Amino acid sequence: MRAPELTGDDAALDLIALGRRVRHLRKKQGMTLDDLGEAVGTAPSQLSLLENGRREPKLSQLHQLARVLGVSTEDLLGAEPPSKRAALEIELEKTQRGPLYAALGLPTVRISNRLPMDVLESLVALQREVARRLEEQAATPEEARRANTELREEMRARNNYYPEIEAQAAELLESVGYSSGPLGHHIAARIAEHLGFSIRFVPNLPNSTRSVTDRKNRIIYLTQGRSRDWDARSVLLQALGHHVLGHTEPRDYSEFLSQRVYTNYFAAALLMPERTAVEHLTEAKGAKQLAIEDLRDAFAVSYESAAHRFTNLATEHLGITCHFQKVHESGIIHKAYENDGVSFPTDHTGAIEGQTVCRRWTSREVFEVEDKFRSFNQYTDTPAGTYWCTARTEGHSSGMYSLSIGVPFEHAKWFRGKDTQARSSSGCPDDPSCCRTPPPELAELWAGAAWPATRANTHLLAAMPQGAFPGVDTTEVYQFLQRHS
Repeated sequence: MRAPELTGDDAALDLIALGRRVRHLRKKQGMTLDDLGEAVGTAPSQLSLLENGRREPKLSQLHQLARVLGVSTEDLLGAEPPSKRAALEIELEKTQRGPLYAALGLPTVRISNRLPMDVLESLVALQREVARRLEEQAATPEEARRANTELREEMRARNNYYPEIEAQAAELLESVGYSSGPLGHHIAARIAEHLGFSIRFVPNLPNSTRSVTDRKNRIIYLTQGRSRDWDARSVLLQALGHHVLGHTEPRDYSEFLSQRVYTNYFAAALLMPERTAVEHLTEAKGAKQLAIEDLRDAFAVSYESAAHRFTNLATEHLGITCHFQKVHESGIIHKAYENDGVSFPTDHTGAIEGQTVCRRWTSREVFEVEDKFRSFNQYTDTPAGTYWCTARTEGHSSGMYSLSIGVPFEHAKWFRGKDTQARSSSGCPDDPSCCRTPPPELAELWAGAAWPATRANTHLLAAMPQGAFPGVDTTEVYQFLQRHS
């Protein structure tokens, strides 16, 4: 299965390019904003927002604009900028709105006709050079971070919901006679048999793998007892997912990452089937008792799996936007997703993973809570609005992690724990004084006198592993299959 493409109404307009094109055509006609506004029945202030790429027009308004400006709608939406200056203005505007410019903390340049052409060209050239040098200096996993960022943007555009994978999972469950409740190991084995695969447990899988599939003899090799972090059902279903979704050997890291996300989704759609999971969530929403742990218990999965599955179904079926975080006890974000407007910290590429989350967010506060049996709930006021979040901590072979689901304030009413008295305020990621800058009284006492011995994260310096399946020793896998064939 290739990466799903956004088409039709799902494809986002390039608002900046559209706005510059409208402005160019308006001035070419010798019209003011007032003139154009009167001709199309729109306030000049709204047209100004459109020309500045800050307002998306309705389809009917696009047709009106095209008619008045003497072009076709297709020409109005065309990909080519109307002039060299317009192309430079568009590039500079996009750069100034991007994560790189925000990370540099530079003031925004007002783009107008009064900006000389040579200054405009110099600013664009400077931005290109800064971006190029940052690319040269970037850590070696740059490709992985960019691929992950692009994939998260795709997930956000689809509200993390993939109906084509849901349909394939539902068809498969029906074929093996699944009706409801947790998907037991025997049903997972039945799915494998239905697809023509046999399962073998072995003690000696290659160290870099969780499963190995012999496509020639249609055998899936699993192991027992290596890690308490893995659910054997999930590992098996993910392996089967590559077959069902028609995956071929990935051509690059981006495709490898996409395949992993799609097979994880496929496994979740089998372990927590859409129909029964939505029935459970809808009933809980009606009772204003939504809770991730109830979804976990209903389908006998991990809390993390239940939280991920909630993000798949919440917006599509419940009308609830949300965000998810998996945060290490050190404060580093390991996984994240959002479609509710929350502001995660990012680097200049837009990558979230590897960034430090605010100390005052629920995903950090939960580590200090003594009661680890129940979920911790908190309201947090942020520059993007107030969010209600629920979080738990779970042990992992690599340390303690928090797993949190958050929603905008208006959606909190549907959740158990909405009456929490815990409240915090965060200025991150824009305000360094929130938690990234030490308090003045501590800085006065210890600035220049503290020298911590850093725990080096050597994996951050490592080159991206080579091969179609990064980190996997292909020779070791082939030797394994040869021994067991």
